[in-house]
Amino acid sequence: MANGSRQAAWEFFGTELKRRREDAGITQVELGARVFVSGGYIGQFEQAIRKPQLDVAQRIDETLQADGIFERLCRKLIDDPRYADYFAGVVELERLASTVYDFEPTVVPGLLQAPTYARALTLATHPFATDEFVEDRVAARVERSGILKDATRPEYWAVVHETVLHVPVGGPGATAETLDHMAALAAERRVLLQVFPFSAGAPANSGSLRLMEFEDAPPTAYTETSFSGSLLDDPAVVKRARRAYDLIRGAALSPEASLALVRSAAEDFRRCTSTT
Repeated sequence: MANGSRQAAWEFFGTELKRRREDAGITQVELGARVFVSGGYIGQFEQAIRKPQLDVAQRIDETLQADGIFERLCRKLIDDPRYADYFAGVVELERLASTVYDFEPTVVPGLLQAPTYARALTLATHPFATDEFVEDRVAARVERSGILKDATRPEYWAVVHETVLHVPVGGPGATAETLDHMAALAAERRVLLQVFPFSAGAPANSGSLRLMEFEDAPPTAYTETSFSGSLLDDPAVVKRARRAYDLIRGAALSPEASLALVRSAAEDFRRCTSTT
């Protein structure tokens, strides 16, 4: 489904939610209390500013006796076979964010990966996959990264652990290509890039961490492990995640020193390629 069509469908979701809520004589605050979100969130769902998670859509169905329509719509709109179930909602929010903050401890962030690197990561986790499956996943990664070239792109801050600069994903050539790509985006000021150095010790968060801020909606946090991810919007939890990110960013190298280190690592990988 194209982005425009998907947004139109979310707008239909919001319009239908508002119609059924008003027909039931329930305010946004009352509905929010019954489905365990704020009344403001219900308003944002109705305006298609924020997308509900599946469990919220299911509770809305139960409360409004909507015969499962909101669950079906939600499943249809977040169901993209190119993304893991737990990540599809993040992709939707990413397109709406005004600012995105990423911390990655082991790999280059998805938005900064070159296709060869993305292909190698896909094959590492799906060694028996068909070529079609792999190329679909790579195409999805490239499509996502397009937001950094858009005129309305979000401000994007990325911190990577120094480990990322030394792991030859897909071989030295593929890693050099992605590090060059990452450095170019930083030099073009499409991303504010920092490296968390070995000398800084343990980071404040051991896994990947993403924060997303919006013009007209509360911020969210997303954490991920190898086989699952959690999209978090509880204000207290998001505040803790933001503090962890601030600690990581504060211990990272400056953008200038980080860019120099990324370029140096890319050159090291290129030398490996030339000697093999």
